[in-house]
Amino acid sequence: MDILGISGYYHDSSAALVRDGKIIAAAQEERFSREKGDSSFPEQAIKFCLQQANTDLNEISQVAFYDKPLLTFDRLLETYFAYAPKGFNSFVKSIPLWVKQKLLLQTQLVKELNALKIGTIDPSKLSFSHHHHSHAASAFFPSPFDSSAILIMDGVGEWATTSLGRGDKDSLILDQEIKFPHSIGLLYSAFTYYLGFKVNEGEYKVMGLAPFGEPYFVDKIKDELIDIKEDGSFRLNMRYFDYCTSLTMTNKEFSNLFGNRPPRKPDTPLQEIDMNLAKSIQVVTEEVVLKLAKTLRKKTGEKNLVMAGGVALNCVANGLLVKEKVFDNLWVQPASGDAGGSIGAALAASSISGTIAKKDETFDGMSGCYLGPSYEDDEIKEILEKYHANYDLLDVDTLILEVANLISKGKIVGWFQGRMEFGPRALGNRSILGDPRSENMQRILNLKIKYRESFRPFAPAIISEDCSQYFDLTEDSPYMLIVTDVLKDRIVKNNSINENLSVTDRINLKRSDIPAVTHVDYSARVQTVTKNSNEKFYALIKEFKKITGCSLLVNTSFNVRDEPIVCSPEDAYKCFMGTEMDTLAIGNFLLRKINQ
Repeated sequence: MDILGISGYYHDSSAALVRDGKIIAAAQEERFSREKGDSSFPEQAIKFCLQQANTDLNEISQVAFYDKPLLTFDRLLETYFAYAPKGFNSFVKSIPLWVKQKLLLQTQLVKELNALKIGTIDPSKLSFSHHHHSHAASAFFPSPFDSSAILIMDGVGEWATTSLGRGDKDSLILDQEIKFPHSIGLLYSAFTYYLGFKVNEGEYKVMGLAPFGEPYFVDKIKDELIDIKEDGSFRLNMRYFDYCTSLTMTNKEFSNLFGNRPPRKPDTPLQEIDMNLAKSIQVVTEEVVLKLAKTLRKKTGEKNLVMAGGVALNCVANGLLVKEKVFDNLWVQPASGDAGGSIGAALAASSISGTIAKKDETFDGMSGCYLGPSYEDDEIKEILEKYHANYDLLDVDTLILEVANLISKGKIVGWFQGRMEFGPRALGNRSILGDPRSENMQRILNLKIKYRESFRPFAPAIISEDCSQYFDLTEDSPYMLIVTDVLKDRIVKNNSINENLSVTDRINLKRSDIPAVTHVDYSARVQTVTKNSNEKFYALIKEFKKITGCSLLVNTSFNVRDEPIVCSPEDAYKCFMGTEMDTLAIGNFLLRKINQ
C-alpha cells in the first residue's frame, strides 16, 4: 500500500511516500524551488517521491494531508471575534484567502495533483489528519520504541499548541493538550521577532545567541509573560502579544517591559540586552519542557520519550532532558517542524490501515534522514561539463584519502554524496566540512563561506565509538539534535574572556582542543556517525583520524545564508563557485577552486 503525505500552504511544504508502513522518500519543496521555507503546493517534492518509489498517482492508495484546515479556520474566526474590533484589518486581509483557497483545499489538492500529469487521483482518496496527530505519528512510528510517551510542542496546529500522550505498537493517543493562544512555541517566536530575527526561521539563532548572555530576565518573563505550573502547563498573558490580531508578534507593552526598547532591526549590532533576553527565554523554555517531560514520565510510566513539533528542534532543551535522565531513552523526529508533517500524515494513515513497518531496536525508521534525491556520476559529469569545470574522477578510496588530507591542511570542502537529507540538518550528504582543531575555522566558515552572523556555532560530526572521548554523551545522537558539554580535559581556560569583549572577539577565543565546534559555554551540538548510518562519511572521518588523531569534523549544511541546502549537482557547483570554499567532492569527482 502506497500512501502519499503532503504538508503545505503554511510554511516549509513537503511530500513523503510511505509504502506498507516504511518511509521510501521525503523531501521539502524548498530544495527544488530554491525558495527558503517554500509554502506552496509541493509539486516537485511530490514528483520526486513518486519517481523514487517508481509509481504514479493511479497506484496511490491514499493522499494524506497533515492538518485540518476547517478547524484552523474555526480558530481564526473565534480568535477574531474574541478580540473584535481589534484586528479587523488583519481579519479583512486573511479571510478572502481562506475562503478562496484553504477552505476548498480538497478541491485544490485534487486539481493540483492531477495537473502534475503523472496519473490521476480521486477525491475519495484524500484524508486530513490533525496537525498534532501528524507530528505524533512522525515521532512515534519511525522511533525504535514499541511503546513510549509522546510530547508535541510547536507554535500552533489547529487549536493545540502542546500535546501529551502515549504510543503503543501500531496506535497512539494524545489525551492532554494546551490550546491557542497559550503556546511555548509562539512565546519563543515572540522573542525571535523582538530580537530582530525572522519568525519560523530565526529561532535557532536565538538558541545560538543564548550562551553569550545571562538569564537576567527570567523572573520578569515568569512574572509578566507566562504562568508556569508545577506540571509544566502554562498560560500566557496576552496583554503583551499581538499575534492574535495582527501580523506582528509583540506590542508596545512588551517593549515597555524591557526598557521601552522597540524590536531590534535586522542586521543591526547585537547588544548585551539581546544576549540576556535570548538566554532568559531559553531558560524559561527549558523549564517548561523539563516539567512537561517529568509529568509525562509520572503519568505514563513509560521509560521512552518521543518528541516532535518545532520546539523539539531546541537541541539545548533536548540535551537537558538527556542530562537530567527524565526518561531512559529519548528519540526526536529530525524533521520536527511542519515539513515532517507529511511523513506523519502518511504514517498515521498507514497505521489506521494496519500497515506500520516492524520496529528495529538497533535503527529507526528514518533511514538516517537520507530520504531525498541522489545522482549518479554520469549525471554529475554532465553538469560539470556544462559549466566547463576542471575536475578529477577518483575511485572511492582515493577520494576519501584526498579529502581527509585536504581538510587536515585547513581546506574547506563541500561534500555532496548519496541521497539528500530530509529536515533542517545536513548529516554528511549535503555538508560543508572543516578541521575542528583550527582556531580560525569557525570565523572563516561564518564570514567567507556561509555569509552569516559571527556568533553562530558549528556542529561536530564524530565517529560514534569515540564520542565519549570528546563529549559528555554516552548515547548516539545521529540527527544532531542534542547539545552536550565538551569534556573538561579538552577545555582550554582563557583568562581573556570577559563581558567587555564583542561577540565576535568572544567567539574567536580558543576554548578547547576542538575550538571550531566548541561554543562559548563549552557546549557542542553533536552528530554521531556509524558505519551503518553513513558508510562513506564514516570512512572519511576515520581517515581524518588516521592522519590527525582527531575523531571528528566540522559539519555544517551545504548552503549560504538565506538559501536552502543544496539539492542537485548544479546547486552544489554554483554554491561552491559563489563562496570561498576550497574544494568540492561531488560523487567521485574532486574539484579544486584554484583550478577553476
